[in-house]
Amino acid sequence: YAALPWRRTADGVVEILLITSRETRRWVIPKGWPIKGLKSGPSAAREAMEEAGVEGALSKKPIGVFHYDKRLRSGRLQHVRVSVYALEVARERDQWPEKAQREKQWTNAPAALELVEEPELRALLAAFKP
Repeated sequence: YAALPWRRTADGVVEILLITSRETRRWVIPKGWPIKGLKSGPSAAREAMEEAGVEGALSKKPIGVFHYDKRLRSGRLQHVRVSVYALEVARERDQWPEKAQREKQWTNAPAALELVEEPELRALLAAFKP
């Protein structure tokens, strides 16, 4: 499950928060495996807090899905289907669990499309309208 963190600037521009993956340093959105005891949306919100230090209002339903190949610790590739929830950011923490492991960057949608490599995630970002 993943969260698409977003906010609106004072002049009305929608910005999207991207983070780097830990191993490959690609620009992505916060995502992770299902968390035992949490439904999909709350799992996505937890990933956003742990990986990017953001909290806010989560969409009730996924805004879309994307697929990618994740390299597991064993070296094997796992094809993964990711359900994405929009997260309107209300709070950014100064400290969060993975702060030292990732970079994060607020950007407008056109710039985000230039940074993200996964084609389906790029399509989801291009179509995003809060």
